[in-house]
Amino acid sequence: MDQVNIGMIGGGTVGSGVFHALQQNADLMAARIGLRLGIGKVAVKAFDEPRPYPISPSVMTLNWREVVEDPAVQVVIELVGGTGIARTMILAALERGKPVVTANKALLSAHGPELFAAARKFGTNLYYEASVAGGIPIIKVVRESLVGNRFDRIYGIVNGTCNYILTRMKREGASFADVLADAQRHGYAEADPTLDIDGHDAAHKIGILASLAHGFWVNHHDIHVEGIRQLTPLDIRFAGQLGYTIKLLGIVKTVAPAGRAGKKASPAASRISVSVSPTLVPDHHVLASVNDVFNAVFISGSPIGDTLYYGRGAGKDATASAVLSDLADAALDRRHGTPQRVPAFVPHATKGSVVPLAETSSRFYLRLDVMDRPGVIAKISAILSTGGISISSIIQPEGHEGETVPLILMTHTANRAAMEQCCAAIARIPAAKGPSRLLPVEDFD
Repeated sequence: MDQVNIGMIGGGTVGSGVFHALQQNADLMAARIGLRLGIGKVAVKAFDEPRPYPISPSVMTLNWREVVEDPAVQVVIELVGGTGIARTMILAALERGKPVVTANKALLSAHGPELFAAARKFGTNLYYEASVAGGIPIIKVVRESLVGNRFDRIYGIVNGTCNYILTRMKREGASFADVLADAQRHGYAEADPTLDIDGHDAAHKIGILASLAHGFWVNHHDIHVEGIRQLTPLDIRFAGQLGYTIKLLGIVKTVAPAGRAGKKASPAASRISVSVSPTLVPDHHVLASVNDVFNAVFISGSPIGDTLYYGRGAGKDATASAVLSDLADAALDRRHGTPQRVPAFVPHATKGSVVPLAETSSRFYLRLDVMDRPGVIAKISAILSTGGISISSIIQPEGHEGETVPLILMTHTANRAAMEQCCAAIARIPAAKGPSRLLPVEDFD
């Protein structure tokens, strides 16, 4: 049986997980694909760095160029992460005509078009299933299984750390800070959790899905990003009383051209909104039941309709599963001389654009802290009415002590810019105290 020789850059938690998984399942994969996959070289930061699984000392090197430049290495895996040296490594491999497997969502988000162009130029391919939603094969679903579909809406719970924190906050009524600290102690959150809790990791991932689905590369600077740092147990509790669960949701939606509501835009002029923010999800919707570190992606397409993809979104084992899938494709493509059987990314929306979130509309949840005085609700209602915003329900819970009380409003569908302008006007009235909380409500219509 022929063997494909693999070189790997990065031998930490994820890299050692890939090495271990391939050792465990090498015979199974060989039986299924008709090729044997063998890792011949692994570039690491240090021979004795801590790793959950051992890597054979005989294959380790401290010089990544020994992996990329070795003529015997036919496929390169990049598991270094970051947007600096990883870019140099991948480009060096592509320039030598070697297919690359990567899990690096931040690098793809920032430099995707350059990397895909290099793969095309040098007649090879870039595989990145592990970059989004860990063990869920969502890249292959969008790129292959649903290739005949238009994508009207994509919703993703794609950050396990945030989902774990929000799940604990709802179950226990605990504060964000307390749950985050516990998550760090248990290894579910990084020592510096900024990338996760401020929404940037989710933005990288949802941007990649948006790009694949709509045929133009989404600039990560065009994605509206809000994290979960400011959420309080009050927000979680009031959302529950209203029949909703708060999730950090990545959302991609098609937007009809101005003056053409309800009409489909041509593929060459795709207009979409792309955002990441804490969002109220109806308790009866399947995404509301996605808990702990699990991820899920809900896709509404045409002609397929609604589909859901669920599984573990992070960790060495989930990532290893996705990397092994890409390795099988890369090995078969190389063996049969078909580097473009499944192109990494094909731009087809020549006039694609991301619409500013201010131009979009949704329902909203608004929590205010106000003085408990007569006429306050009337003033707030008047401001919203002036902005063309209709209130669907109001909660003013009893039993709160102190000078201020929470006031929770749910609106009908409203323009985002108008809603933010009204919030600014409300903040200026003397009875409004403390920061407000404005969250979108998704009804999946």
